[in-house]
Amino acid sequence: MNSLGIDKSPAQTRVVVAMSGGVDSSAVAALLHEQGYEVIGITLQLYDHGAMVNKKGACCAGQDIHDARRVAEALGIPHYVLNYESKFKESVMDDFVETYLAGETPIPCIKCNQSVKFKDLLQTARELGADVMATGHYVQRKEDGGGRMYKAADPARDQSYFLFATTQEQLDFLRFPLGHLKSKEETRALAARFGLQVADKPDSQDICFVPTGGYAKVIEKLRPGALEPGEVVHIDGSIRGHHEGIINYTVGQRRGLGISNEEPLYVIKLDAKKKQVIIGPKEALLKQSFVIRECNWLGELAKNATVKLRSAHPGALATIESLEGNRARVTLLEPQAAISPGQACVAYDGERLIGGGWITAD
Repeated sequence: MNSLGIDKSPAQTRVVVAMSGGVDSSAVAALLHEQGYEVIGITLQLYDHGAMVNKKGACCAGQDIHDARRVAEALGIPHYVLNYESKFKESVMDDFVETYLAGETPIPCIKCNQSVKFKDLLQTARELGADVMATGHYVQRKEDGGGRMYKAADPARDQSYFLFATTQEQLDFLRFPLGHLKSKEETRALAARFGLQVADKPDSQDICFVPTGGYAKVIEKLRPGALEPGEVVHIDGSIRGHHEGIINYTVGQRRGLGISNEEPLYVIKLDAKKKQVIIGPKEALLKQSFVIRECNWLGELAKNATVKLRSAHPGALATIESLEGNRARVTLLEPQAAISPGQACVAYDGERLIGGGWITAD
């Protein structure tokens, strides 16, 4: 059994590496190549990057494709660039727009992993005769009664929240060679040892197709005229002001409401049908029970778990009850604030990822 858990010698094991052009996936390709595996690099062109060529800090742009190609050339491995623009627009960008217009807060990076990367790209890897596909994600895959996903060794780099929708079939085919590293500095040192020019390349910070954080402009471009004004309404029913589009607000937001009040007011809810931004005091943000949809569970659903309600959330104890229609009810031991529809609720049993689903407006 080789280091990737395949009963072959490394030389007889074909590995497709998803190369984004960043330091993480480049280090993975170099590491596996050094270990003697037959490595094939694949980079996805996900959108028209013409306006992005000179933009740093966003993945999958023109410079990133160039960087991935350059790394592959340095390693002497085959490298392919696949045009997935139409798939990406349909599965990720259109969903991003529709989710915002529905009064929810999307996480396009999860949708991208769920659809384009771990569905379409993974299928391409199989068609190329690969035994496994490796990525630069910071999670750990362990063989304990079958492939299981665990948090990364470095809590600051852990990306398991963004991979909750990975199915068991996908996980059986995936490998994450960086998950055991203790820090990002180890990855950069690894890349430097291989002489990769991306060793000091900055991490991606933005949503790749929203490089400046101006998602309202992206939505207006993709759905002209979709931004409709409406009322800002207090939970007591009184109208406190007007807005230019609910997509400019998120649950839990305090600043930028343009409303004077003795006590601080927060966005409590977004009502897309009525085009209303509902505001109220901080205590109105607290919630103890909610429903998640489109659930994905790795193994049996554990009734008791620790759940993360957003990527930076420290986690909270909860019970999870399965519902019909691939849904579940999550009941928190203690109420939590700013539980936002459209975000992911991701469940853990200790360090092991159980799965999760998308928070609904309930």
